[in-house]
Amino acid sequence: MRKSASVDPGLAGLSRREFLRHSGGGLGGIALSSMLAAESMPRGSAALLRAAKCKRVIHLFMAGAASHLDLFDYKPLLEKLDGKPSDFGEPVETFQDGLGPWLKPVWPFAPHGQCGKLLGETVSPLGKHVDRMAFIHNVVSKSGVHSQATLLQATGFLLPGFPGAGCWASYGLGSLNENLPTFVVLPDHRGFASNGVKNWDAAFLPSQHSGTVIYPGAAAPIADLQPHRAGDFITEASERDAQALLAQLNRNHAAAREVDSRLFARIRSYELAARMQLAAPEAMDLKAEPLHVLKLYGLERGPQQWPKEINDEEEAFYFAQKCLTARRLLERGVRFVQIWSGNDNSFPRRNWDSHEDIRRDHGPLSHGMAVGTAALIEDLAQRGMLMDTLILWTTEFGRMPSSQGGKGRDHNPFTFTNWLCGGGIKGGVTHGESDEWGYKPLDRANPTMGYDIHATMLHLLGIDHQQLTFRHNGIDRRLTDVHGHVIQPILS
Repeated sequence: MRKSASVDPGLAGLSRREFLRHSGGGLGGIALSSMLAAESMPRGSAALLRAAKCKRVIHLFMAGAASHLDLFDYKPLLEKLDGKPSDFGEPVETFQDGLGPWLKPVWPFAPHGQCGKLLGETVSPLGKHVDRMAFIHNVVSKSGVHSQATLLQATGFLLPGFPGAGCWASYGLGSLNENLPTFVVLPDHRGFASNGVKNWDAAFLPSQHSGTVIYPGAAAPIADLQPHRAGDFITEASERDAQALLAQLNRNHAAAREVDSRLFARIRSYELAARMQLAAPEAMDLKAEPLHVLKLYGLERGPQQWPKEINDEEEAFYFAQKCLTARRLLERGVRFVQIWSGNDNSFPRRNWDSHEDIRRDHGPLSHGMAVGTAALIEDLAQRGMLMDTLILWTTEFGRMPSSQGGKGRDHNPFTFTNWLCGGGIKGGVTHGESDEWGYKPLDRANPTMGYDIHATMLHLLGIDHQQLTFRHNGIDRRLTDVHGHVIQPILS
């Protein structure tokens, strides 16, 4: 649990309003008041149970449902059965009746690393790091609907109205840098995934824990951070005066109300925005990176603003640009960075929802993801940051071993793959197997759920997932709902 500030004994016994007045009544005092408010603190004195194995997280989310069968979970039986009528030995309900003939992996698989992990050719750039990675092949979703399944992996619940995983990390651990957000979201350059901002909204947590959206490479990476170009009359002096006036108005407003978490969250948001005006441009300046780092990420031609339409060859560039931005944010104190890949509802698709053609849709996305992620892992390792940074790769569900329309695959909520890498993770291991087709977990009685992934992530951050709670509508809510077990076999 975050430590509470020490209070002058001479102020003991004062009302909150008097305390604010005696402590200066400024925004710092108001923020302190918010920190002292019971509803803004994690419940339970054991929220932090031990020393953390990591202190920051990069969450890679493949929106649309990446195919475990073509990337990470090799099934030789599908090679033998390719083109033959599929038969699962039980009734199967799929999203779009994608129960055509069996479909072998679109790309050949080859072993990598000392552990010999088999990877599909399109994600082979990750091969140099498999001895640092732990793969989980028996993850199960509760829904085969994109919106619900995405929320489940992002927030722990099938319905909207619950905080994102990064919000819980921010709430439980606080900031490492008061000049930058604790939780940053780097969306796909083409748009938001299913549910949009609901995937990273703070919901009933204090709103300062919401994710801050940044678009690397865009003309304005952070919306409304700087005055509009029409505001050429704004000067540094007028900006200072305006902020001073707002501070006074906020003090007057707070004096007439006790603890209003919405007010304090808004104040903290405005304070952060003011500090970000100086800190964020420097953090986003990829041109400051030396040439050898830019080459590592494939960005030697320099940061680029993304166009409206992107060719297949550009996918690696734009994903890598997000990965390098994530590293710069992490080393400046951002605690949780979420990178989203693949959200485009145009045709042909540029998302992971490959109903029509796995090779066409997954090819550029998966290779671009692998190139950028491999560079990120190497960069973090070289800087000594990987030992206390957790990388979590996920998607909302997998895809079926049977074909749809000959070249595509339908939704498979029954099993899919996650992998983790970095601080506290035992590398070169696989936990949980899928069955011979990659249809369901091999051990159906003991699947891995998203709750278990979240519990493990919080455990590595030093947090007991059962103790990190927030009282809302008479219920002690938590990221893992009433579920979740730490996945001990993948921990170092």
